[in-house]
Amino acid sequence: MRFRRPRSAERHDAPRVWTVCSVLLDYPTQELVSSLDDLEALVPGHPDLTGLIDHVRSTPLAELQQDYVATFDHTRKCALYLTYFAYGDTRRRGAALVQFKEAYRRAGVEWVEDHGELPDHLCAVLQLGATVDADVARGLLEDHRAGVEMLRLALSGWRNDDGSTGSPWAGALRAVCGTLRDLAGEEADAVRRLVEQGPPAEEVGLSGYGADPALTGGPALIATATIPVGAPR
Repeated sequence: MRFRRPRSAERHDAPRVWTVCSVLLDYPTQELVSSLDDLEALVPGHPDLTGLIDHVRSTPLAELQQDYVATFDHTRKCALYLTYFAYGDTRRRGAALVQFKEAYRRAGVEWVEDHGELPDHLCAVLQLGATVDADVARGLLEDHRAGVEMLRLALSGWRNDDGSTGSPWAGALRAVCGTLRDLAGEEADAVRRLVEQGPPAEEVGLSGYGADPALTGGPALIATATIPVGAPR
């Protein structure tokens, strides 16, 4: 199994790609559909994103929403939460989520959970990189590179109702991976293990993961009001 960055993706500015992917990987809304021309203008001719943008443009919104929920909300192998792939729903995942909150703080913002979202959601990390601090976001993506790659593989191998293979959202993951360094050595081995074994399965819940007193207070906010991720709850 080899993982190489597509050469075409290197021509595109990472924050622009992250901006577009953070929107395209979010729950589809009429606002998304209305913004497609603007998104396309940010990454004109992108080999991995043009097809997804065209798919969103040509698919009825209700159908798009149904497909999104079936892909990301009902299938764990396509989870958009970066810590899930490494830790499943184990105690160690709670500690990893605290580390995400600390990373947001290093970027000068505070993650607010008023709407029940978790800070490791891929859309939130991409938006952090696109609008606040590219280096911090890149560090989070690189730290969870195996999970990002696992999600790409899961979407690439998605079986559609018509018998075809490949989720339309796979293009967004290819684009994200194209902004990151190539996988090699232990990281490539970690992806192989995830493919073979899947995430840890110990169910312990995540309540209280953010209770670290060092995370209270802080400057400007990143909240789900400004980083709206996931289907409505």
